[in-house]
Amino acid sequence: MRILLSLALAASAVTWLAVTPVQADTPVTYTDEGRALFRFEVPDFWTLRTGGPREIEDTNLGDARAVSRVMGIRPVTDDNVWMGFVSPSRVSSIQGGLSYLEDIDKFLVKDPTVTSTSNTRIGGRPAHVIRGTGNRDGRGVNFTATVIDLPRDRVAIGVAILRDGADPSYVDALNAVFASFRSLQ
Repeated sequence: MRILLSLALAASAVTWLAVTPVQADTPVTYTDEGRALFRFEVPDFWTLRTGGPREIEDTNLGDARAVSRVMGIRPVTDDNVWMGFVSPSRVSSIQGGLSYLEDIDKFLVKDPTVTSTSNTRIGGRPAHVIRGTGNRDGRGVNFTATVIDLPRDRVAIGVAILRDGADPSYVDALNAVFASFRSLQ
């Protein structure tokens, strides 16, 4: 009898775990001038910060760079991981997105070294992925920069940064964010 009860409890637990979602992510929509461009899901226990268009300045050159609205996410309890999305208004192709990244790369990662590049599809859209290493705020980082082709001459650019010492399990969460990406045009 005790064995049957244990088996029944185990079967119930397995059934409960199979139907209970592990995370209930929150959908977020990136808009520009009232037009929804794309959406992605922010994992539970991550924070979302948004900022409107602004200029950042290269302190060495005194050279200002326009940056469109940025949506950044990170785990609530860990600042070693960050992911951000932007859709520059005058960038209309993957090649243009790569040029845009070259223009602002020093603001994201210092001394970047590209370790791999690939063409893929994200949310059913053509994309180009760049992976590499560098440093940020004096600490080593691994980064992934992705340019995703959107309809109507737009792109989405996603950058993920993991500082040295970050919990490697966050890679799964970052990949889930990319897997949730959908164009809304």
